Amino acid sequence: MRVFRPAAVLASLAFTLPAVPLLAQAAPGAEAKPSPEREWEKRLLAVPSPDEMREAVRRLSARPHHVGSAYNRETAEWILSRFKEWGFDARIETFDVLFPTPKERLVEMVEPTRFRLALEEPAVAGDPTSGQKAEQLPTYNAYSIDGDVTGLLVYVNYGVPEDYEQLERLGVSVEGKVALARYGRSWRGIKPKVAAEHGAIGCLIYSDPREDGYFGGDVFPKGPMRPRDGVQRGSVMDFPSASPGDPLTPGVGATKDAKRLPVKEARSLTRIPVLPISYGDAQPLLAALAGPLAPEGWRGALPVTYHVGPGPAKVRLKAAFNWDLKPVQDVVARIRGAERPDEWVLRGNHHDAWVNGAEDPVSGLAPLLEEARALGLLLKEGWKPKRTVVYCAWDGEEPGLIGSTEWVETHAEELRQKAVAYVNSDGNARGYLGMSGSHTLEHLVNEVAREVQDPEAKVSVFRRAQARAIASASSAEKRKEIRDRADLRLGALGSGSDYTAFLDHLGVASLDLGFGGEDDGGIYHSIYDDFYWYTSFADKDFVYGRALAQTAGLVVLRLADAELLPFEFRGLADASREYLKELKKLLEQKQEEVAERNREIEDGVFEATNDPRRPTVAPKKEEVPPHLNFAPLENAMVALQKGADRYAKARARLDGRTVPPPVLARVNEMLVRSERLLVSPQGLLRRPWYRHLLYAPGAYAGYGARTMPGAREAIELKRYSEADGEIARIARALEEVAALADRAAAELEGAAG
Repeated sequence: MRVFRPAAVLASLAFTLPAVPLLAQAAPGAEAKPSPEREWEKRLLAVPSPDEMREAVRRLSARPHHVGSAYNRETAEWILSRFKEWGFDARIETFDVLFPTPKERLVEMVEPTRFRLALEEPAVAGDPTSGQKAEQLPTYNAYSIDGDVTGLLVYVNYGVPEDYEQLERLGVSVEGKVALARYGRSWRGIKPKVAAEHGAIGCLIYSDPREDGYFGGDVFPKGPMRPRDGVQRGSVMDFPSASPGDPLTPGVGATKDAKRLPVKEARSLTRIPVLPISYGDAQPLLAALAGPLAPEGWRGALPVTYHVGPGPAKVRLKAAFNWDLKPVQDVVARIRGAERPDEWVLRGNHHDAWVNGAEDPVSGLAPLLEEARALGLLLKEGWKPKRTVVYCAWDGEEPGLIGSTEWVETHAEELRQKAVAYVNSDGNARGYLGMSGSHTLEHLVNEVAREVQDPEAKVSVFRRAQARAIASASSAEKRKEIRDRADLRLGALGSGSDYTAFLDHLGVASLDLGFGGEDDGGIYHSIYDDFYWYTSFADKDFVYGRALAQTAGLVVLRLADAELLPFEFRGLADASREYLKELKKLLEQKQEEVAERNREIEDGVFEATNDPRRPTVAPKKEEVPPHLNFAPLENAMVALQKGADRYAKARARLDGRTVPPPVLARVNEMLVRSERLLVSPQGLLRRPWYRHLLYAPGAYAGYGARTMPGAREAIELKRYSEADGEIARIARALEEVAALADRAAAELEGAAG
């Protein structure tokens, strides 16, 4: 589902923890590991094979395999057979969920001329699977409502809230009209959501060539970019405001005995009909628009003058769907832990696709299967994990994280008790290691990154990611920070992949890993995302697939075999301080912007500068955002830093001593629980399924993470009366983590004597 953007998570570094040379534990640093454990790691690193991954990608992307399709079922069964072959205890868990498919799609311009849009992606000569029309889902947006509407067209740029503020300045309203938005800047489901909030009766979403077409390079099949008639399918389920998963069973697993809502009561469906179109279909619509000239930043790369309308272009949009239940098949495979079977280390990537899905998701699934094959070989050689290892190939991710969400909701109580951590991937490409996730796992993943070699640069993937961060840093101060810190800072997780239910709903410490940044492409969610495209323009030698299997596999191995879990708190303390700085800066910017705009209104600046030939409407005065009480968070930061430092010192003092098993059990339980403490049972305001107080997808950003979301969105959405309460709530959670770190440190101090 997600589009990988590694640069966002490589901006800076965090302080490292010293490795603990404790024979009774697996310390994060490889240099501190006992030789038998180190030997298992070396064997795991040697197993992943590019040739095996090539064949897996070929097999898995040979035919379309969307939810409910015949080949999706075959795919799940093939994955199941592989896990069993490698010695896993594996099964398929099935959930019946709402998955609408198109019954009727029509978009036509009815004024000033008539033009019927193709809504079709043509097969490409030389690409053998692009012509599998009988099995392909047509171009559509899942979870759009049925509708047949006709109205004047308005171009709304990316269709995010600030674009509607600009339209208001231009004197343009979408009320009673059809909005035309371009992909980009936010998740696609935000576009019809905001359009409906402003009174639009329908929404079209097109791919402008500036984002992923010829503006960025040669188009497919000559190059990797989106061709004229390429269309991005995708879900428009409003999961950031409601919840991901099956719309008819929100908050509970979609098991056979689950009570289902009527379709009309599902909160996550759109309020207006929506369809995606190509830039070939969009061009005549944009060319037929009049009205104000689009602002410079709104202009794409099509050879037309971009106007916003409304009209004279008038369009009819008709969409009707089969509102059927379809099975999703999660493949879940286990290796039982030899010493702590009730502690689970989970690893996942989805297997369903919108069409053939070689890049999304199969390029990430193939490395996961190679990790599992490697663990199976270790099993045959005598290795036994201390903790239970659970490998998952999720179904239904593309429509709305359905397979993973339903599995998590079904097994929620067991996961709260047993889940140690979840490691996710979702596609893979050439380039730099992207690392996002829970900051208590920051040092672990950095240490692993130092152990894996980049296949192109022949340095560690850590070193290459660090070099990329330095090269792309925006200031000398930022470059100095990156050089001075020992660990790369993890990016924050919002949503858009299968970690969401684990982290945002249950508070299971999670990671999202993948390589990218060197392969451009424009075939996302199209029929051209297939083996032919991937082996022509992406990781054609599958060497970065091998690097992902080594990286994620080593993370799983260290979590599974550690005596003392490799969690730490300094990364969390450091990240929390950064999030607080961002909150303060956001409030300050809002205060300055509103105060200046109010003054300009009072001074008549907008009237004096208004161009009568291109008139605009002056904005309305607003209340300047009030000062907020950040003291609770500032105090929590002090406590968390003290607790983090104390824990790090206590761990370092062990110095090879054997820790008594009861102490290890108590400390490990605390480490696992540390992420749970950041989850509120009441959830976030107005969206209680999301419970994590540090991370959430943005209600108007979709995939994009909002850190300290309750407080941040109170400021962004001008709900200032809520902000102080949310600040206090976040502070209490961080203080609880600080107290837990102190207690864990005290346990280790007692063991060290």
